[in-house]
Amino acid sequence: MSQLEEVEGLVLSVRKHRERDYLVKLFTDRYGKLMFFVRGTKNPNFKLRSAIQPFARASFIADIRSEGLSFIRDAKNVQSYTSVQTDIFKTAYATYIAQLTDAALEDRKSDPQLFDQLLTGMDRLEEDFDPEIIMNIFEVRFLRYFGVMPEFRGCVFCGLTEGPFDYSSRHHGLLCPKHFHEDERRLHASPKAIHFIRLFSVVSFDKINTISLKQDTKTEIQRVIDILYDELVGLNLKSKRFIKKMHQWENLLKREED
Repeated sequence: MSQLEEVEGLVLSVRKHRERDYLVKLFTDRYGKLMFFVRGTKNPNFKLRSAIQPFARASFIADIRSEGLSFIRDAKNVQSYTSVQTDIFKTAYATYIAQLTDAALEDRKSDPQLFDQLLTGMDRLEEDFDPEIIMNIFEVRFLRYFGVMPEFRGCVFCGLTEGPFDYSSRHHGLLCPKHFHEDERRLHASPKAIHFIRLFSVVSFDKINTISLKQDTKTEIQRVIDILYDELVGLNLKSKRFIKKMHQWENLLKREED
């Protein structure tokens, strides 16, 4: 059973299928994540070319199938994130966010709130906001979708919600100083890093222009997030490994400039 309708969508990935066709994965506003079949891409007059580029967003006219692949028939109001698509650094962050979305979400599960967050996140990448902060916000948010969100609201023992905290893998959440002794192998993370990770779990993307972090703090935030993903999710995406290599290139370039 199928029906032709209009859906808002963001292109998560595109891959070739045989010689003339493509498989395009969209995250849509009403149907969640879906795989679409697109025919005739080798045709010189192929009208969907701009709409099925990675990270493009559009109103897609689609044949939505209840089972199997759906089909994209047309698209309008196409918006291409030109800077994200052409800047290797922005492309790397956008690719990782898209792959994280794909890994965390079940097919055909609607989530309009997350859809809006993804669009806003891409807008912020295009507008030159700090891509590391945008990436980290999504990483923290997606812990909930993987079903492993730690207790970030306050201390797991006394419920204290203000003050410095550390993270305990043993207790799957935060410890206040009075309860540091409950886990001698707590992360010993900086209170500032924990503060921002807690903030990332609830902050609106409209507020991220007010967040400015020193590199040392960003490095510590990423260390904690990487530990959470290693311990709780076990995800090792190629796009994340590429970002780590990319940071090594940046460090080499800075040393050469000095």
